[in-house]
Amino acid sequence: MLGLLKVGGVSALAWTCLVGGAQAAPEKAVPEKETPGKETPAKADAARPAEAPALTRDAIEAATFVDGAKPKGDDGQAGAKKGGKGKADDKRPDPLLVKVQVLLDRAQFSPGAIDGRDGENLRGALSAFAVANGLPAATRMNAKLFETLKATSTEPVAAEYTLTEADVAGPYVPEIPAKMEKQADLEALSYTDAREMLAERFHMTPALLTALNPDKPLDKAGTVITVPAVPALETGKPKPEDKAGKSDKGGRTGKAAKEDKEDKAAKEDKAAKEDKASGDDKPAKDVARITVDKATRHVRAFDEAGKLLAFYPASIGSAEKPAPSRKTKVKGVAFAPTYTYNPKYAFKGVKTKEKFTIPPGPNNPVGVVWIDLAIPSYGIHGTPEPEKVGKTESHGCIRLTNWDARSLALRVAPGTEVTFVDD
Repeated sequence: MLGLLKVGGVSALAWTCLVGGAQAAPEKAVPEKETPGKETPAKADAARPAEAPALTRDAIEAATFVDGAKPKGDDGQAGAKKGGKGKADDKRPDPLLVKVQVLLDRAQFSPGAIDGRDGENLRGALSAFAVANGLPAATRMNAKLFETLKATSTEPVAAEYTLTEADVAGPYVPEIPAKMEKQADLEALSYTDAREMLAERFHMTPALLTALNPDKPLDKAGTVITVPAVPALETGKPKPEDKAGKSDKGGRTGKAAKEDKEDKAAKEDKAAKEDKASGDDKPAKDVARITVDKATRHVRAFDEAGKLLAFYPASIGSAEKPAPSRKTKVKGVAFAPTYTYNPKYAFKGVKTKEKFTIPPGPNNPVGVVWIDLAIPSYGIHGTPEPEKVGKTESHGCIRLTNWDARSLALRVAPGTEVTFVDD
């Protein structure tokens, strides 16, 4: 089980229930003389709909489901309603949906990028969670589903994080070129700024990061921000001590080497027990089987007994390079991978006839990790655009958010079975 992010000082929070839609009354305006044909401020305020709950840490913690309440937003897409342009206020993040998405993320039923809005990825995760917990499939929240989800964790769903000098310094890339050939000229496919980095580190959209922290300077060390309390994304290769079978290069032999080995084993056993007690244990290689559902655009991970361990939204295949329909296996995992383009792929918009390699980084076309499959040029990987996962095509492989791809990569081993499902 992944340990929860431990950031900032988590203080006691006010657990005041929010009753769906009922808000604090607007402040009374000072009466003024009416002008014919013109609304007074008091009348104008009365004509406006009630304000949405302020998106604060306390509001997220206290948010609760109320029968009959409808989530804000209809498709999880910022900027427009179906059939026309919508106002930004039509898509404001809902504290309740932020809470639900964080709980789903921590329960390993990924809603994709946390944005506080309703959408297909959230509905898919809700339905999978319901079925896995013996409830009827449901793409909308109900009282029983909310109580079951809330029971998965007693930890706060929002946390404080203090920006460090390293967070501010980067290094960052001013711009990621749209053309893949130009990306190959960069030294690294790093984040473009602290906003993008922090949003991805804490599994959310940049828009939600801004909404949670209005007017907070993200380019200044010491700034304290509110973030979802989720396992923070790491983008590099796992530390050597985290890898199994690390060799002892100390050069000692005989009895001394044996004593070193025994001492090291004792320390590792003690550390493992402490990690487990604190909830920070790293996931074991417990995934025995993966299914890639091309129809619903989901990836599911199961253990040897057939128990569903994790559920992820995914972008799967494209017209240029459709996903296969058969069983295969995991060949290996590459963290912080490069990406080599082969002209035979003939991707739309790529004109070159020569192979080229794009350096690693979270904005690499395959993100922060590549799970190699025993089908040439196919893999399960991350993405530089987490908000689009589950909503757009990939370049033929199976694209997850960077945090979901890394979580899965840490739990698979060579030989893990992967099955592509068409319906």
